[in-house]
Amino acid sequence: MVASWWSRAGLGIFVHWTPASVPGWAPPYVPADELPLAGRRAPLGWTPYAEWYENALRFPGSPVAAHHRATYGTRPYAAFGGDFNDALANWDPTAWARDFRAAGARYAVLVTKHHDGFCLWPSEAANPHRAGWHTARDVVGEFAEAVRAEGLRFGVHYSGGLDRTFDDRPIGTGADIVSAVPRGSYPAYAGAQMRELIRRYRPDILWNDIAWPGSPTDVQRLIEYYRFAVPHGVVDDRLLPRAPIWRTLSLPGTKALYNGRQRRTAARGEGLVPGRPPYHDFRPPESARRTGPDLYQITRGIDRGFGYNRNSPPEAHLGRGTLESLVRETAAGEGNLLIGVGPRGEDAKVPAAQRLRLDWLAELTRELTPDGCVPG
Repeated sequence: MVASWWSRAGLGIFVHWTPASVPGWAPPYVPADELPLAGRRAPLGWTPYAEWYENALRFPGSPVAAHHRATYGTRPYAAFGGDFNDALANWDPTAWARDFRAAGARYAVLVTKHHDGFCLWPSEAANPHRAGWHTARDVVGEFAEAVRAEGLRFGVHYSGGLDRTFDDRPIGTGADIVSAVPRGSYPAYAGAQMRELIRRYRPDILWNDIAWPGSPTDVQRLIEYYRFAVPHGVVDDRLLPRAPIWRTLSLPGTKALYNGRQRRTAARGEGLVPGRPPYHDFRPPESARRTGPDLYQITRGIDRGFGYNRNSPPEAHLGRGTLESLVRETAAGEGNLLIGVGPRGEDAKVPAAQRLRLDWLAELTRELTPDGCVPG
């Protein structure tokens, strides 16, 4: 039985705030199914997701690589971690939490570790490949305290499937993602960090991303640990355990078939929906409509990505009419809507274009219900 609070939540805020938020740059959006037609066999090197900045740097011909050379020269991506830590002096988690509550949100999810491996808390599990690759300040704990003080539920997002400090191969396609899930010491490292997040912060939402590097038994034990620690918590659908078939995706024929299927899915507007894992409470299709009868959460950014992108044009941002349709349709379908917010890396502020959309959400939620909350 899924926790009743989740079924009534309605609206959430999804915060992507990583060292990639310091350069905060990605190219304009090109539909995924059109990229191969333009001669680009590595669509993820051209993604409008600014949070994938480090990966795009690994493709010398990509727009990000050209921008980085022109703006930062040979400065390594890891240097942005220091800039990010410096900017924490300007961060006011209470102000963020108040803005999210005013927008009508009932929960907030923080990316605690994205694919670059940078942790937003001083983890006890030391990274063996990049020392000190984390915040000095306990961002996760302070964020959790701030949103809960405003009456919101708190969730953690953790990149269990990818960590570029353990496997830094360039990821150009969906098949590359699966092939790049690290092995060796990484499954134990990811397991220790996920348990640490559960133990320290008791998150109401446990959201793993991409897949899980361990076995089905590892996933089962992790879920059992979470259920015991947080009986009212909910789990997403991306705790997909490692499968032997993943090894075949490095073969040219299998890789082509897999990538072709992903392009067709994108062309149909179905977005990113993973396979069905053995354990989950809800499905969060990304930038897509609802698929199937499951409890669901529509997840999308305010523009074409999730992290801050200073190069994002006005037309890439959600219009008021589109945002209103998302809110109303998701509520009518008894689902949740999770809207992405990408603060700037240099000053920890939410950009003006995103703040405007939060204001629109506040107006919409006041219209929909007398108490200012999206019905769910």
